[in-house]
Amino acid sequence: MGSSSTAGLDNVVPYPARLELYLRKHFRDHDTHESIRIDVFNRGRGGEEAPEELARFQTDIFQDNPALVIWQVGTNAVFHKEDYKVADVMAAIEEGLDRLSGHNFDVLLIDPQYTTAMLTDDRRALSEEIVRLIRAAAEDAGVNLFQRWALMQHWHKHNNVSLKQLVAPDDGSKLHQSDWSTMQVSRALRAAIIKAIGLTSSTGCDCWITTEGNVSSTHPAPADPA
Repeated sequence: MGSSSTAGLDNVVPYPARLELYLRKHFRDHDTHESIRIDVFNRGRGGEEAPEELARFQTDIFQDNPALVIWQVGTNAVFHKEDYKVADVMAAIEEGLDRLSGHNFDVLLIDPQYTTAMLTDDRRALSEEIVRLIRAAAEDAGVNLFQRWALMQHWHKHNNVSLKQLVAPDDGSKLHQSDWSTMQVSRALRAAIIKAIGLTSSTGCDCWITTEGNVSSTHPAPADPA
């Protein structure tokens, strides 16, 4: 469940499709379970934020009886800040987390992407506030949080990955992630899920995890796109 970075944009394969591929491959090649079938349903809609997504919970989440709900929130509260009040967005996130509780599935929040459009002078402070509030909401609700913002910020500040490399080259808004950064986020998400269920990843992928309890090694930055 989420907005455009969940739904996908133009030539970038979004993380839900990649996650399905990576998890299927893991349970086929590394932790073989013939009885397990991995399906990732993409319920992203571009331009939406938590208040609109709440209306889709029954049809897009509950009727499918999932094992895991991944909810990406917070980006449009910043990018379309003229259309949203932070208090209303956070109230919707808290209501959504409450509605997701008490079911037989796990819940994982994903916070905003660290990209150029989220770091402009008129948005940076709001981005950091939203990231902080989402973290607090996850802690209060006792749900998992995938810290996409911190992960991508780490790449930029510590792994010499430029903002240009993090953003899709054909995205004039400079909001959406590049194919490379989406791939890396998907791999890190896969690794976090595998770790959470008590399995050991033997895929050899260079996943970059920067949340507490994980160590990010230093990798060379990708080639700067032409």
